[in-house]
Amino acid sequence: MAIVVRIDVELAKRKMSVGEFAEKVGLTPANVAVLKNGRAKAVRFSTLEAMCRVLECQPGDLLEFVDDEEAS
Repeated sequence: MAIVVRIDVELAKRKMSVGEFAEKVGLTPANVAVLKNGRAKAVRFSTLEAMCRVLECQPGDLLEFVDDEEAS
C-alpha cells in the first residue's frame, strides 16, 4: 500500500478513543476503523477537514505516502 494512514498515532497522542473521535468527526466507529486500518479506498475532503479540526493537525499528520519499491 502506498498511502499509510496514521490516525491511530494521532489518537494515541491525544489519548482519544475511537468512539469519541468518531462522534466528534461525525462518523460511525466502524467507518473510523475502516479508515484507521487502511481499508478505505477514498476519503472525502470534508471528512479529512473534520478529522484535522478535531485532532488539531494537518492532513500530512494523518496520511503518509510510502513508495512500495522503497519499502521492499
